[in-house]
Formats: sequence, C-alpha cells, structure tokens
Amino acid sequence: MKKLNKLYFSALSGSFGHIVKRDELPWWKSWLIRVVSVILALIVCGFVTVSLTDLNPIEMYITMVEGAIGTSRLTWNLFQNTAILLCVALAVTPAFKMKFWNIGAEGQILIGGFATAACMIFLEGKISEPLLIPLMLVLSIIAGAIWGLVPAYFKTRFNSNETLFTLMMNYVAIQIVAYYTLEWSMPKGSGTPRTLDYGQLPVLFGQKYLVNILVVALLTVLVYIYLKYSKQGYEISVVGESEKTARYIGINVKKVVLRTMAISGALCGVAGFLLVAGTDHSLKSDTSGGRGFTAIMVSWLAKFNPIFMILTSLLIVFLQKGASKISEVYRLNSSFADIITGIIIFFIIGSEFFINYKIKLNKKEGNV
Repeated sequence: MKKLNKLYFSALSGSFGHIVKRDELPWWKSWLIRVVSVILALIVCGFVTVSLTDLNPIEMYITMVEGAIGTSRLTWNLFQNTAILLCVALAVTPAFKMKFWNIGAEGQILIGGFATAACMIFLEGKISEPLLIPLMLVLSIIAGAIWGLVPAYFKTRFNSNETLFTLMMNYVAIQIVAYYTLEWSMPKGSGTPRTLDYGQLPVLFGQKYLVNILVVALLTVLVYIYLKYSKQGYEISVVGESEKTARYIGINVKKVVLRTMAISGALCGVAGFLLVAGTDHSLKSDTSGGRGFTAIMVSWLAKFNPIFMILTSLLIVFLQKGASKISEVYRLNSSFADIITGIIIFFIIGSEFFINYKIKLNKKEGNV
C-alpha cells in the first residue's frame, strides 16, 4: 500500500511539476518575499477577524500599532523587550549554527539572573555599586557558561542527546530559582519576589532601559564579527556542516563544542543579568518569560545572521505587544490575539519555503 501511495504521489507530482531547490536569492529578494507574506497574513487576519467578531480589521490593526508604539513609554518598552529577545537569539545562534540543539536557554538565563540576584542581595552595602555591577556581570557570564558546558561535556564524553539534556536542565534551573525566590522573599516565606534596589543598572539620559539596549547592540556587532570573520566562527560553520570533514582538516570537534556552548551559555547569562539588574529588579522562576524558546524562531528566521535578527526580534515583540493590546481594548479572550499572532508567524515561516525552493511546472509534450 505504501508503495502504491508513493507511486501515485510521484505520478501526480510528475504530471504537474516538481519542487526544485533555488540558487541563493539576493538578500533584497528574500526580504521582499517575507514582506509580501506579512501583507498576505494581514489580509487573512482581516477575514478571520470579520468572521469571528464584529470588529473592523483596520481599527484592530491601528489598535495593534498603538499598543506597541502608541506612547514614548510603550516604544521604549518595545525596544527593551526586543533587546532582551535579541540577546537570547544571539546566544543560541552559535550552538544552532554548529547543529548543537541548545534548548536550554531558559535555564541558562535563569542561572545568570540567579547569580546577579545573589550578588545584589549578599553584597548590598559591602562594596560600592560601580564595583558591584561589573562583578554581577562577570558572575552571571560564568554561571551561564557553566550551565551551558554541562550538556556539552556529556555530549562530547558520552554522546548524550543534547536536546533532552538541555531541556531537562531548564527544569532544574526553574526549581533552583523557585526555591531561592521563596527563601529571599520579603517577608521570608511569603513568596513575594524581593525587590532588588542595590546594584540596579543606571539610568542614561532619562531612560532606564537604554543601558540594556546599548549592551545588546554591542553584543550584536561582536557576535556578527565573531561568526563571520573569526577563525572560531569558521570552525563552528565547518562542524555544523560535517563533523567528519572538520576532523579531517584538523579541527578539534570536542573543543569547538565545549567552547561554543560556553559562549552560548555566557550570552544567556548576560540576558539574565540584564533582566534582573536592568529590567525587573527581582528574580522569579518565570523571569526568562519563554524567551529561550522564542529566540530559536528568531534565530532561524534570520538564517543565523545577527544583523537580520534585529528585524525578526522586533517583529515578534511588536506582534506580542500589539496582540495583547487588542485583547485588552476589545475585551477579547487572549486566544484571539494568539490566533492573529499565529497566523502572521505561520505566513512568515511559510515564506521560507518560497525563498529556498520553487515549483517548476512540467512542459506539456506535443502529440507525436
């Protein structure tokens, strides 16, 4: 039966056309396809809105824009959330480019934030804030790097499944943070996250999120240069293409895996530091807010290019903020906002097919 189905599919596809891998498109053509996909997604969302509600789709889109950038405060909040998501996307990119499936960014963020919170609590008043902030950053980087190295070590030593290993370590990190959130709560045992006042990142030019944005902007440039122009970035690409080839040309694959996962975890640690010291000023088990998983989509959509990740991060955060505003203004179930966001993301992901492949129609042969 399977053989018959395969033959039927081959005959059917052969009758009309077949799928062909495209040559690499110029960057502007690939982004034009993505823009068209977003426009089509908005049209489909309009039809869905009309069919499910009595809302005017145009008014709904205006509400979405106002919910994301309607005021100066909302705009800065949008940039702040984009920066944090971008930071996590930068973190998972080296590992994913190496085809090491790091699903543990959530845990690595939390452990970095945990190290930051511990410094802010136990070193309060003992050292000055100008010294405390760099110390917090360094310890967060080390904590995140260690959390990334653990699955990398077991992968290189015992060939363990890195997807399951990194995923399970998320739950370990969540429980550690949940325990100490309760221990550090004020009053103790109340479960209310402790407000961390000492060691907060400074306010620049009247904007409390500007430090976060500047730090991530710098990281974006550094990661781009590292992946594209450094020897280590080249080694990551080769290992990702073929470990056998990497070994053949003399690359130490185990060393590359360990080093890359340490970098990935370290950058997640930076995200944890920025969230605790620069954004939330507290530590909770949901501080990472699912960014570790969303960042995977951001990185993949941008083809592991840190510069393009700025756009994909901005788009995802914009949709999240705008959809949330729609639910709030029109008093709709949050599921409706998720439907709208899901449709748009579906079209964006689907556009990747047309960027990488094309359908070539068969020419009809004349009768002989």
